[in-house]
Amino acid sequence: MRIFLRTTGTAAAAALLLLVSPASALAAEPGDVTYSFTAVGSSVENTVTNNSGSIVNCTTSLAPAPDGVLPPVGEVIGNGQSLYTAGEVQAGATTQVVSDVPAGTYVVLASCGLTEGDSTTAWISDYPGLEEFLAQIPWTSYTVEQASTIVTVR
Repeated sequence: MRIFLRTTGTAAAAALLLLVSPASALAAEPGDVTYSFTAVGSSVENTVTNNSGSIVNCTTSLAPAPDGVLPPVGEVIGNGQSLYTAGEVQAGATTQVVSDVPAGTYVVLASCGLTEGDSTTAWISDYPGLEEFLAQIPWTSYTVEQASTIVTVR
């Protein structure tokens, strides 16, 4: 009888927590965040569509891609990037703009993250070799189908 009461009490408490928990505590999905990149004048724009139901923190960064060749992933995600923008993205569509980009060819890499309690979820532009880096981080990571794109700024 004790086991029955303990199990019933635990189930009731869990059900109550589900009812009073905010919607943002729902599990994040791979398709919750998408990116769309374009070069406009001396800027690169990334339209982030956030369907996660929560505010996410996003970064859009550029790395030189001479002759349209993708640089190694370590050069793109490493420290020292100077062409980037970052900030909070509300639910819906938000455009991040990297301004004053010198003329040239660049690869665009975007990432968004959501931390709730002890768990972190990240959405990162697909990029060759990225899986090796993601495997080292204790987060739930999704590669976004909109792969990193080569853009030309004139």
